Amino acid sequence: MIKIFRKSESGATLVEYGVALIMAIAVGGTALISLGNQTGANMSAACATMQAGGVISANC
Repeated sequence: MIKIFRKSESGATLVEYGVALIMAIAVGGTALISLGNQTGANMSAACATMQAGGVISANC
């Protein structure tokens, strides 16, 4: 089976798809983590603003 991949270019294509998949997962994961952190910061800021304005009195 390895000999077939050496003679054919499909083995190289398989590696390229694997690298592209790993890169997509890394970029997507980083984007989701960043989005989650920013969302948490926005929610905390909104909670603090509502507490300062007297809209809510409990902790968020």
